[in-house]
Amino acid sequence: MSFAIVSDIMQIYETVLILKPVMSDPEVAEFVEKAKLVISGESGELINHEVWGRRKLTHIIGKAREGVYVYMKYRATPALLRKMSHNFSVSDEVIRDMTVVAQDRKMREKKPKKIKPAAAAVQA
Repeated sequence: MSFAIVSDIMQIYETVLILKPVMSDPEVAEFVEKAKLVISGESGELINHEVWGRRKLTHIIGKAREGVYVYMKYRATPALLRKMSHNFSVSDEVIRDMTVVAQDRKMREKKPKKIKPAAAAVQA
């Protein structure tokens, strides 16, 4: 009996990038377009992306006190995820990056607590 590991399962990932603050808006747009081309070129699908803009960092990274935040949500294989992670790590424009598997929001909702009859009698 043998088990095959399927490495081409598509999952939805969310990535937040912090780019260098010296990048202009056209340079940020060009960086996002390059990332889109990598995603679509590897049979991935970009679901959503937003440029959150220039924000102050909570702590100094390198010599930067602020950065340009970019959010991307995309469907990709693990191989594409590794390629994207490698591209972000070797890029001079990226200060920090973080990628997580997108969770289904319905799973994270909390159910209301049930009040025990004894506890209800004590409160009354």
